[in-house]
Amino acid sequence: MATLRTEALILRSVDFGESDRIFHLLVPDAGRLTVIAKGARRSVKRFAGTLDLFNHLQVQVEQRRSSAMSRLDGARLIRHFAPLREDATRFALGCYLLELLDRLSPEGGNRHDMARLFRFALSALAMIASRAPDGRLRMILELRALDALGLRPELRHCVQCGREPTGGPGIGFHVGDGGPLCAACGLGRTDLLRVHLGTLRALEQGLRLDLDHLDRLVLPSQALAEARQLVSRFQRFHVGVELSSERFLTRMLETRGPSDGGAASGAA
Repeated sequence: MATLRTEALILRSVDFGESDRIFHLLVPDAGRLTVIAKGARRSVKRFAGTLDLFNHLQVQVEQRRSSAMSRLDGARLIRHFAPLREDATRFALGCYLLELLDRLSPEGGNRHDMARLFRFALSALAMIASRAPDGRLRMILELRALDALGLRPELRHCVQCGREPTGGPGIGFHVGDGGPLCAACGLGRTDLLRVHLGTLRALEQGLRLDLDHLDRLVLPSQALAEARQLVSRFQRFHVGVELSSERFLTRMLETRGPSDGGAASGAA
């Protein structure tokens, strides 16, 4: 048995038996880690209210050398993102992000890549806690989550010939191939999502910008609608199913009202 002491975020929890609870953790050492917390539902003192969503934790895990599940032996709160539990739309977006990471994060991933993924998750929760969510923030965090998971779409070059597609009436994006096709490679194709060149450039900018500077990304209504559709379909292709939190998040954002991110695009 080996002891792992590391930071963690809870991606999912499931009651097990009469008093135990199973957790999916995201840890910078190995990606997604499944653990069981014995007596977590019965003991008040042992974990002292730390095992909640949106808590940044320091945990101690006893890893079994056999096929038995690792055991969560201790957890200490480092930071809580309380605003995500105080506002329904923030809560919905936070749950959606964690569910996406739970679905796609690998177990036993490369340590460098998993540390990057963990840093993204913390920065995304901090961003949701600091600003009112809207459709643009959802789309950018979704895109950047896919990037942090190693599933970044190609946005600059044709995925078949490598040339840069030109503007034209609309560029064809092939969701399965993960990128655009130039006019020649996309000729006659009926399975392409049509987007404008400015939309692809805006998505590139959204991947480059520091999360604290997302206000610099200006998207007109048409570009935002195209970007949302592209990212949503690309995410669904990789996840394979509709996430259980997706419809609730969409309803909450619609209730809050639309956001077009600005009247003119500086990313075209």
